[in-house]
Amino acid sequence: MGKNRRQSALTKSIQTGVLRDPAQQFHKTAWGRLLAFFSLFKIKLVRHDQELFRTLRREIWQFDENEYQDSFRTSGGQPPLKTMGDLGYSGSTFFGTLDGRYVIKSIPRHFEYTFFQSDLLEPYYDHMRDHPDSMLVWITDYLIAPYSTLGTVLSWTPAHHIIMENILCGKSDDLASNKWETYDLKPLEYFYPERDLVPEPLVSEDTLNRLSDHFEDKLHLSREDYNTFIQAMKTDTKFLEDANAVDYSMFLVRIPASSTPECLGRKSPWRAGIRSADGKWKYRAVILDFFWAKHKLHAQALSGVVQTFNVVGRQGHMSITTTSTDYREKFLAMVEGMIQIH
Repeated sequence: MGKNRRQSALTKSIQTGVLRDPAQQFHKTAWGRLLAFFSLFKIKLVRHDQELFRTLRREIWQFDENEYQDSFRTSGGQPPLKTMGDLGYSGSTFFGTLDGRYVIKSIPRHFEYTFFQSDLLEPYYDHMRDHPDSMLVWITDYLIAPYSTLGTVLSWTPAHHIIMENILCGKSDDLASNKWETYDLKPLEYFYPERDLVPEPLVSEDTLNRLSDHFEDKLHLSREDYNTFIQAMKTDTKFLEDANAVDYSMFLVRIPASSTPECLGRKSPWRAGIRSADGKWKYRAVILDFFWAKHKLHAQALSGVVQTFNVVGRQGHMSITTTSTDYREKFLAMVEGMIQIH
């Protein structure tokens, strides 16, 4: 009951934060802030850097602003958002809009949201402006709590949330939706404590499933599509290397060639779907989860922990503790190894 109540309050806060009139100013008196502090679940969320994200949506990715807002509007007793579960190891909570167009991800860890907000946001904007067909996931909004509450201090209610495109947009309306395949791909050479240190009977299947997937087939691409794809990958991962980011992944979607799912905004090739050279599939792909920076304290501390593991087990680097240059090299090698050129 407590979890359901918390999620219900949070989804309402997210919906209200997105739909609030940008001209409306939000202020609280000192007494109002004191009263609000004792809230466990209900928090106020506001858009951070509204103009930056509005420019990304309208001018660079060519979103219709009214349609974007409509994705967050509900009526007739519908829930504000649908719960997608607690995914990954970060403790993040995921929600989706009811029309399946957008995903909302909480960023509860301090070193991640400070990296995104303080170090990455402006460079991300510049990169997307210069490379509108970038394969980095399109982040359309960033919501933050303007004041602390007991719930955020105790980490019961996350205070930072990104809204991003859903690369699975259109799946729910596709008659062949059961044939869609998804893969969350990372280089497999790295050391994962959950996989490499803990005896297999003690590791839950759910935990193992959250490690990177295996793509057993090949991406069948024409030479032209290959060149465009690899160039975009090199450009985007160089941006992440320069930002000192590691542990990002490529989210790949394989769709039956006969399907024609909806595509949001700019018809970027790997979002609309690249037809495979053998005519069997369409491919979509984006780069996700680039919020782990090596220069942040938590990552540095984990580097020491892994070094301790290596004294005993002589394991290799973890993806979250290697250098950004090494991670990029292995990531690009993984991508190259997945491709067959026709």
